[in-house]
Amino acid sequence: MVESNSVQIGEIAALAEVSVDTVRYYEKLKLLPKAARTNSGYRVFSFETAERIRFIKQAQEMGFTLSEIKQLFVSGGGENQCKSVRDLIQTKLTELEEKMQQMKSFKGFLNRHLVACENELTAHGKAAECPVLTTIEISSR
Repeated sequence: MVESNSVQIGEIAALAEVSVDTVRYYEKLKLLPKAARTNSGYRVFSFETAERIRFIKQAQEMGFTLSEIKQLFVSGGGENQCKSVRDLIQTKLTELEEKMQQMKSFKGFLNRHLVACENELTAHGKAAECPVLTTIEISSR
């Protein structure tokens, strides 16, 4: 039975600021409760579904995958859900730390190449040969 406070898929998508396809996809992945259907077969959702979709989008922006977000919803609530969220946050923090180390290393790499470019330009001006490209050519042989 369809409740009077339910809205069709287009309206829920607009409320959540996503596409209708996104709503369908989230439902298919079971990130959303299965939608009720009208007599005409249209999907209808409660207004709370828009809040859940916004939560999903925000969690994605924070770096959580849809699979990880789904784990949060099926963890049963209470202590289990809290532990699940804690464990997921710990994992994300570890991943973030690793990415930051990689980025720091890459930043150093780029800075060294920038200095090499500046030195080459200063030393040879118009006759300069890009040391970065020269290094790449030599290493690819």
